[in-house]
Parts: sequence; C-alpha cells; structure tokens
Amino acid sequence: MNNKKTEYYDIQRKMVASITTDSWQNIPHISYVYEPDVTELFEEYQRINRGLRPEDKITFNTVILKIITEGIKAAPVLNSHIEYNHKTAKGKITTFENIDISMPTILPDGRMMTTNLHNCQDKTIDRIAADMKELREKMENSNLNEALYTVAFNKTVDTVKKGKILQALLRIAESKLGKTKTKLLKGQAKKDYYSIPESERLCDRDIEQGTITVSNIGSLYRGQRGTAALLEIIPPQVAVFCIGAVQERPVVKEINGKKEIVIGKVLPICMAMDHRAMDFGEAVPCIQKLDEIFDNPSVIRQWLDPDKQTLTTVKARKLSDAS
Repeated sequence: MNNKKTEYYDIQRKMVASITTDSWQNIPHISYVYEPDVTELFEEYQRINRGLRPEDKITFNTVILKIITEGIKAAPVLNSHIEYNHKTAKGKITTFENIDISMPTILPDGRMMTTNLHNCQDKTIDRIAADMKELREKMENSNLNEALYTVAFNKTVDTVKKGKILQALLRIAESKLGKTKTKLLKGQAKKDYYSIPESERLCDRDIEQGTITVSNIGSLYRGQRGTAALLEIIPPQVAVFCIGAVQERPVVKEINGKKEIVIGKVLPICMAMDHRAMDFGEAVPCIQKLDEIFDNPSVIRQWLDPDKQTLTTVKARKLSDAS
C-alpha cells in the first residue's frame, strides 16, 4: 500500500479531535431530525429583501439563526451547561438567560474556527447580521494558531483543575515538541500581530465557548440532498442544532379545502440533546415554537430593525395595492 500523503495534526485539528472524542465517549445523545416546510418563509424573506440595497439585505441563514434562537427561548433547558460525575451519578444543570451561540465557520484556508455570537436573545435580525459580519472581518485580521492557542491553554488549565495533571503535561509537551508542535509567531511578527487592537482581531471573548452550538452545513454545499442525522454535542453544552440546505421536496398543502401534494421547500434541521440533562419532551416547546413561526412567517418582520420594519411594511402595502 502506497501512502499518498501524511499530515500531522495542527492545533485546530487537535482541538476538534479532543472535544469530539470527549463528546462521543461521555454524552448519551438524543437525535431528532426536523424537516419543516419553509416555502412561505422563503417567500416572506424574499419580499423583505426586495428593493433593498445589497448592503442592507439580510441572508436566509441569518433569518434561520434568529428563528432557532426563538425556539431555544421556548425551551430554556436547551441553553444549559451540565456537570456530571459518572462514578457517583452526581450532577447539576445550569440554565442561562443569555443565548451565546457557538458557530463553526470555514476559513479561506479550509480550516474551521468556532466563534461566539453573544446575547442573541435580545438581538434583531439586522444586529445578528452585523455582528456576524464583524466576526468575519476579525477573522481576516487574525492568526488562527495564535487565537486557538489561548483556547487550548485555558482548556489545559481546566484539565489540571480536574486533577488530570498527567494528561495536561502530555498536552503541553505535544504542543511544544516534535512534528506536531504548534507554530506560533515570534519576534517582530508577534509584536506586529498583538499591536492590532482586539476590536479588530479575534480575542478570547470571540472564541470562548457559547451556551449552545448552531452549525450550518447547508452553507457549505447548497446543492446537497441529504440530511444530517446526528452531530456531536460540545461539552459542557447540552444541545446542538445542525442546519442543512433548503431542498425542493413533495409536501402536503391544503388548497381550496383539499389536501394536495405539491413541490415545496424543506429545510432539514437536526437537533441533538444530552439525555443526562433532559428528556425529549422538554425540547417539544422548541419544536412547537418553530412550527408556529414557519406557519406564520410574517412574524420575522417584527425582528428587523425599526427603520427596516417601516420600510418593508410600506413596500408590502404598495404591492398589495398594486395587485
């Protein structure tokens, strides 16, 4: 057997491997695939963007992120962290008021960076879009190894606090020695990098772990026809959402009092939950809230900035009068 290529883990791959291994070894997952008909929502989204300047338009992904946030608010236990001792079966669940969403993002070089979108529970769609844009701009000014090294260091400190000193020492040695050591900036390059204001590059607050994770695999390949059936929960979080790509599928619609099969737009969404923290029934209010929104998509206008709410309402009336 001839080897085509051998690559050693960089710091990003090490972190992903460590966290996901911890997830699969210790978390009993509940997985649920939710496939709502988003035909009317997509039409409402297009109406909102109609006639707006390119820089003022919102993305469908941002709308969905806001909708997921509303679902989380309806089932607060999803927005929790867990502490659990397997040997003693002693545990506790801490539920947060603030919804800080961890969002995995693919960088231009193909590597993945997870950033934290803070306080989504209070934000309009436009504010979420602006904050996501700001994070992307910060990424362009950031050195991934430098940014992730801080996260890895903090994780190692937590490992020591849990009494796993040998594991921590091995991680430190691995990052400093051999072929897999982390390549950090030195000398003038390091000074130049850290002279960039934190407001313009990723800092601890931008990459610290959120209260829940929302991953958007639909944005990676919009032509995909599949559905994610499971995604790992990142401890100590207790839930994760995985958004797929909008797909055309047969759906049942009531037309003139009769049910008919028509072609509609379906959005696969996978929800995974930690069975140690909740039962499926505790997530049902989230699903019901999502159903409510998808059945009455005009509600998304209420989540726009006030100026845009007025503008879209005026346009909607003009279109209605014209028809």
